[in-house]
Amino acid sequence: MAIWFKHLCLGVIIGLMGMLIHVSPAGHWLEEKFGLYWLFHLRGAVTAPEKVMVVAIDQYSAAKLDLPLTPRSWPRDLHAQLIEQLNQAGARIIVFDLIFDKPGDIVAHDERLIDSMEKAGNIVLVERLVHDDSAFYADSQALDEHRITKEGPIQLLPAVAQAIRAHAPFPLPKSEQVNHYWVFKTDAGDIPTIPAVVFQIIALPVYDDLIRLLRNVDPAHAAALPAGDETAMDIEDLIFSLHNLFNHQPQLAAQLQAELHRDTRLNPADKHMIQALINLYAGEDTRYLNFYGPPRSIKTIPYYQALQGSLSDTGITDEDFKDKVIFVGFSAANQPEQDVVRDDYHTVFSNPDGLYISGVEIAATALANLLENKPVRPLSRIGSLGLLFVFGFGLGVIFLIRHKPGVAIACAVLILLYAGGAFYYFKDASIWLPLVIPLGLQIPAAFFGAILLKYYEAKLDRQQLKEAFGYFLPERVVNDIVKNAGAMAFSNQLVYGACLATDAEKYTALAEKLEPQQLAQLMNDYYAALFEPVRRHQGIVSDVVGDAMLAIWSKTSAKTDLRKEACHACLDIAAAIDSFNRAGTHQPLPTRIGLHSGEMLLGNIGALHHYEYRAIGDIVNTTNRIQGVNKYLGTRILVSSEVITGLDEFLVRPLGDFLLTGKSTPVNLFELMTHSGSASERQLWLCENFSRALNAYQRQQWSEACEIFNEILDVMPEDGPARFFLTACQQYQSATPTGPWDPVMRISNK
Repeated sequence: MAIWFKHLCLGVIIGLMGMLIHVSPAGHWLEEKFGLYWLFHLRGAVTAPEKVMVVAIDQYSAAKLDLPLTPRSWPRDLHAQLIEQLNQAGARIIVFDLIFDKPGDIVAHDERLIDSMEKAGNIVLVERLVHDDSAFYADSQALDEHRITKEGPIQLLPAVAQAIRAHAPFPLPKSEQVNHYWVFKTDAGDIPTIPAVVFQIIALPVYDDLIRLLRNVDPAHAAALPAGDETAMDIEDLIFSLHNLFNHQPQLAAQLQAELHRDTRLNPADKHMIQALINLYAGEDTRYLNFYGPPRSIKTIPYYQALQGSLSDTGITDEDFKDKVIFVGFSAANQPEQDVVRDDYHTVFSNPDGLYISGVEIAATALANLLENKPVRPLSRIGSLGLLFVFGFGLGVIFLIRHKPGVAIACAVLILLYAGGAFYYFKDASIWLPLVIPLGLQIPAAFFGAILLKYYEAKLDRQQLKEAFGYFLPERVVNDIVKNAGAMAFSNQLVYGACLATDAEKYTALAEKLEPQQLAQLMNDYYAALFEPVRRHQGIVSDVVGDAMLAIWSKTSAKTDLRKEACHACLDIAAAIDSFNRAGTHQPLPTRIGLHSGEMLLGNIGALHHYEYRAIGDIVNTTNRIQGVNKYLGTRILVSSEVITGLDEFLVRPLGDFLLTGKSTPVNLFELMTHSGSASERQLWLCENFSRALNAYQRQQWSEACEIFNEILDVMPEDGPARFFLTACQQYQSATPTGPWDPVMRISNK
């Protein structure tokens, strides 16, 4: 496989990995927790709109007015004075983030507050929701759960509710960090929140223009919307009507935007307001907050200064409040205040040891975002997935560069381009691109993936080298050569091993009849049948001479599994040769197999310029002798007791002790017949009766032994060991040995 194709595959994998992480809850959490944090801090603080401000109930004001810090304890006639002062200064809307659900301690104060609210006609109150647990989702596709204050508003005092312009809740997620808010609370019956309500009141002057545009698009729906004087219009009814309309007509937003673009009667400010209004109703029910900076980035004036207005010596004038939306609520100026009144939230611009942003300032921030039509907008799901895939694919292409400096430069350029693009879009258009996944996860993954790919390529090269040398040398030697350890490869090593020898019958006669090319092809096919079981069972072919093969299994210590694998190989070789001989396309080559185990020397044997790597030691000679005993016994696989001791997986027939040619010590031999689990009744019967007969032979009970051997031959006339021992028993019967008798069988020829 071409290297470029592997790197393209790596790029595809990295791209898909980024996409998968992005759609997971963990990916969303990472981007919101860290990516959004860094984008805000890279951008830094920006100037908040002047049309929104906060009048803060804080420690300074409490001290100046000789009041407790807790807002609920403040006299309500003080709020009435503030309303009168702010309205006199020309405030457009006054939003109180205070609770007026119960009568105050002084009835006259309540009456004055209600009268002030009614006369002002521009008061909006924040109402509380019943405390409960619920699931909040940052957008329609997120799976991130938070603890929140659930639906169920606490009713305001009836007289207060009638006196104000509107009321709405402003719940915020009680999560580790607040990044978003609701414009419509879906699980509370699509109830609008404070930012949506206040914005709709501000946008009432362009409502008739919106209706006019809607008539051009869909007259029927335009006629169904509320109409009338904006000062008398029911804000809640209007908001619900518009929200339902845009929910049930998803295409309406695009149609209105096109109509708005064509309209020439509206000035730019009104067009901007209508566009923001369309986005309010057509967008997601949750929005990401576009924070302007740390706490009190929204212009904040202490309560006591706003109350005194132009009468104070603080430089505050009526112009500071004219035509402004003013949020009144608790807003701490320092950390100790927050320990007394808890209405603060951790955001991207706060830290555990610093000042947290107040709920009233978050509400003011949300409204300012709506007025500017500039909330933080995550890149669309499809756009983000496509961007992450392209980024990951680009990394795969970059790592095609073979020079390390070139890769480093290309990666640095890619990081700068992507990070710079993400920063530019966030700063200029408040568009939030994934940051942590591409820079923090995809790049490291691509780097380590490239390292693994390079390792794989090097391993593949080594493997090809090993395969080439593997035709001639054992794997251990090849490994040493590949590792540039040539001296190690040719050093001798004493190991414990098993040695397997084979020999084909009738090879000499066959070689005389066939042409050299035919003989070579036949032997190649024959050795293919022999070699495959050896390789499959972790053995190595050490030597091939003519029709004979020598295979070895070696380890530095005696292991049962080594002998077991060798036995498996013997049975598989016998099966493979049977299949080879049954092919019918050539003369059969019956094969004898011998297996022995013990210590042997593996090393380089030779002189001058010719060396061969092979096994050396008595084990090799003994194995060849064991293989030769098959000729006398008519068997196919003979193994020594050193091989079979401790192995229960195989059915073996004990054959007794044999003194082999040129040896001084007998070898206890067994016929390896089959695996224990696949033994037939016939084979089990044979082993049992042969053991009885062999025992009688060793006890010099020649008649008993002959009787059992004859019984075996009646059932299995072709059984070689029974015929071999029957002949010996008959000889001893006719010429009973005198003196000490040795049951060891002596083989005089190879």
